[in-house]
Amino acid sequence: MFRGANAIALDSKARLTVPTRYREPLRSLCGGQVVCTVDFQSPCLLLYPLPEWELVEQKLMALSDTQPAERALKRLLLGYATEGEVDKAGRLLISAPLRQYAQLEKPLMLVGQLNKFEIWSEPLWQAQIAEAHQQVGSEDIQNNPRLQDFSL
Repeated sequence: MFRGANAIALDSKARLTVPTRYREPLRSLCGGQVVCTVDFQSPCLLLYPLPEWELVEQKLMALSDTQPAERALKRLLLGYATEGEVDKAGRLLISAPLRQYAQLEKPLMLVGQLNKFEIWSEPLWQAQIAEAHQQVGSEDIQNNPRLQDFSL
């Protein structure tokens, strides 16, 4: 399971370095084989260990090619999906189309989301966190039946 928000940076070759604490779990889980794609709901990237991405692909295969919304989702997620490998130094190349989509520059945030990571530009991450704080205090959260019994 991946958790925590980590400040990282892109190097001059457009590679990010995965924090040390995630490297061994990624090696044992998928041999460092990952898939990176866009998040269709937020201006960030999603980085999946290959076995987790294969589960996403199974869900995508079940979607229709004739329903416009389903086809658009498949086109977006699969069109941007880029296979990669975390090298022995923990580096991963992020392609230009992915960097452009998420507005990635040097300061980044790598955010664990249990079975995957989100990759954010640091300024967009900070803006998203401010928005999340507002949402958590809103009536939408308080009236959500799935969250009424949630406690820490």
